[in-house]
Amino acid sequence: MTSGLIRRDVSGAVLTLTLARADKLNAFTSAMLRELRGAISEAGETPALRVLVLTGEGRAFSTGQDLSALDGDDVNAILARDYEPLVLALMDSPLVTIAAVNGTALGAGANIALSCDIAVAAERATIVQAFVRIGLIPDAGGTWLLPRLVGLRNAMALALTGDSLTAREAQGMGLFYRVFPDDRFEAEVMAMAQAIAGRSPTACRLIKQSLRASLGNDLPTQLTLEAELQGRAAETDEFRDAVKAFLARKAS
Repeated sequence: MTSGLIRRDVSGAVLTLTLARADKLNAFTSAMLRELRGAISEAGETPALRVLVLTGEGRAFSTGQDLSALDGDDVNAILARDYEPLVLALMDSPLVTIAAVNGTALGAGANIALSCDIAVAAERATIVQAFVRIGLIPDAGGTWLLPRLVGLRNAMALALTGDSLTAREAQGMGLFYRVFPDDRFEAEVMAMAQAIAGRSPTACRLIKQSLRASLGNDLPTQLTLEAELQGRAAETDEFRDAVKAFLARKAS
């Protein structure tokens, strides 16, 4: 059962999930976050899908929690019920996840985007760690993500000032991989998603596993994991076929 708060579109092996509360700048409610988490989980169990794109409808990606929809809930309860499972669902998804930040990404909206494997943005996009403006700290994984993405000093600056970054400024800090022109944004995002979908699904899964694990591993542990996962990758038909194709091109 869906409530229409999330729109689903499939193109080949790519699923696009669009936050669809444009009139509220895609601000999150419990129902919206629950539907989004369900869609992510369902996508991960669909063999035909390889890439998940998360974007927003209208002028914003998401402006974070809809403060008018709190209904007196305790903040800890909201985080535990709505945000923590969503962040983990994105990070643990077997699909490659791409945040396509089409406009403003504010507060928890910013950190949900940063929870994806790759984040790209339109020129018009902005990203803001706005929590301090209302007397809160970054949540939805923000205190874990930011130091790892931009370093401790930049993370401190972003969290303590609540400054708004343009897409280009955010790209310069490492928050966005690419920034695309507004008029070509959707086409460029889909071209990237389709290109990744055409890669070895086994390799993509193992790349995600190895890079995520590296954040908690020392070098010897990571080298051991690399060797184990590389062994798995080398046993696939995808690798063998790629080697045969390479050798055939070299010989021609």
